[in-house]
Amino acid sequence: MNQFPRAAGGETSHSDLRQALGIDGASVTRLIKEFEAEGVVRRRLDPADNRYTLAALTPAGERVAADLERSHQAYQERLLAGATAQQQEIVLDVLRRIRANVTAQESR
Repeated sequence: MNQFPRAAGGETSHSDLRQALGIDGASVTRLIKEFEAEGVVRRRLDPADNRYTLAALTPAGERVAADLERSHQAYQERLLAGATAQQQEIVLDVLRRIRANVTAQESR
C-alpha cells in the first residue's frame, strides 16, 4: 500500500494528501470531512500555520487501514498467482513505468 507522507504524530497535511492521491483540494477536504464523520480520521489546524489543516487516522481508522492493507495484499497475490517471482517483478516494473508516464503526461 502506498505510504502517505506523515508529520510527527502520524498527521498529514491536506496538501500532501492532495499530491499523493492526485486529486484536487476540494475533493480531499470533502473526503476528510466524511472520514471524520465516520470516526476514522481526526483533523486540526496546523499549529505552525493555522491556514493549513492536518489529518490523522484515529485508532478505528488505523484498524480500517490495516484491514484494507491485508485485503489489498491478498488481492495482489490472487492477481499474480502462478507467476514466478521474476515475472511478478517485471509486471510491477512495467506498472511503475506506466504510472510515471501517466504522471508525466498529466503535468504537461
